[in-house]
Amino acid sequence: MKKSALLVAFVLLALLTACQTVSTQRVETDSVTDVGDKWNDTDSRLVADEMIDDVLSRPWLNRFYKANNGENPVVIIGSVKNKSHEHINVKTFVRNLERALLNSGQVEFAASRSERDEIRDERLDQASHASEETAKSAGQEVGADFMLQGELNSIVNKDGGKSVRFYQVDLTLIDLEKNKKVWIGEKQIKKVIKQSRFKF
Repeated sequence: MKKSALLVAFVLLALLTACQTVSTQRVETDSVTDVGDKWNDTDSRLVADEMIDDVLSRPWLNRFYKANNGENPVVIIGSVKNKSHEHINVKTFVRNLERALLNSGQVEFAASRSERDEIRDERLDQASHASEETAKSAGQEVGADFMLQGELNSIVNKDGGKSVRFYQVDLTLIDLEKNKKVWIGEKQIKKVIKQSRFKF
């Protein structure tokens, strides 16, 4: 009797699980969609946008314009390290930074190390296979004036059904010729999460 009741319960559970429906809804990419307590695309975008607004409003930019006849500075993204307690795809955050800076029209970008390697390989290939008129020559790259580096840190505190996640992003802009820091930016995000003790 117990075995048959257990079998019936198992079959019912399997049927209930199989009857679950999954609903997918398309939303605007700039909408806030928190489905968990971890770092997400909204955090990445908000931090990048605020940091870029800050870096572009500081004195280093006007000083560069004056010293260089109004030319835009060339920036390269250096290492942005994830030192948080969770896995965060830093590439997405870096792309948000790059996009916001480049689209401001006030800064130009040098290709990253991995991008440069691929481009240099293409130029070598062109030197052997493309016509002389269309092959791009080596030695014409633009050197960066500044490097943007940073790190992402986090602290997690838990007590019972409540937890607090604190994220801090620190970015530094460094003059490559003089090895001087010309801007330091900091952005913090704090998330308070309350979890019910009973889950159904």
